[in-house]
Amino acid sequence: MTILIVPTAQMYFDGLWHALDAVARERRFLAFTAAPPTAQAYAFFNEIVEHDRCQFVALKDGAVIGWCDILPVFGDARAHVGVFGIGVVVTARHCGVGKQLMEHALRKAREKGFVRIELTVRADNGNAIALYERFGFVHEGQNKKAFYIEGEFYDTLTMALVQ
Repeated sequence: MTILIVPTAQMYFDGLWHALDAVARERRFLAFTAAPPTAQAYAFFNEIVEHDRCQFVALKDGAVIGWCDILPVFGDARAHVGVFGIGVVVTARHCGVGKQLMEHALRKAREKGFVRIELTVRADNGNAIALYERFGFVHEGQNKKAFYIEGEFYDTLTMALVQ
């Protein structure tokens, strides 16, 4: 599978929104269960592009099949901290797409001066946890009953990479 990893650009907004929505509707990986309305999502994507933030999309045959971002957190005292997010559509998983996305995002995060990258992952998402550990993320804590989906609670783990 030939995958192209590129910075997010306006021409990918539609595909990115659809990929985000598809992953969210699985109700397993993200903190929301559907993508935000397109106008809200496109405004968010546009801010990323305008400020040259750290976000990449994965393309297969021109279609967006995943994304990865490391975005700044609020507060001057935490300007060195980025929050990590990633998603890959179900048909493109287990092919190295996540690894490629992470390599690009982490490289740009270092260039942007991020020293600490934080993430939250559902405790039952073993594949993602293993990938994060391979990149050097360490476990920092567990959040009991942090997600509530369809009448069931799920714990999450907090992990961080200090560069």
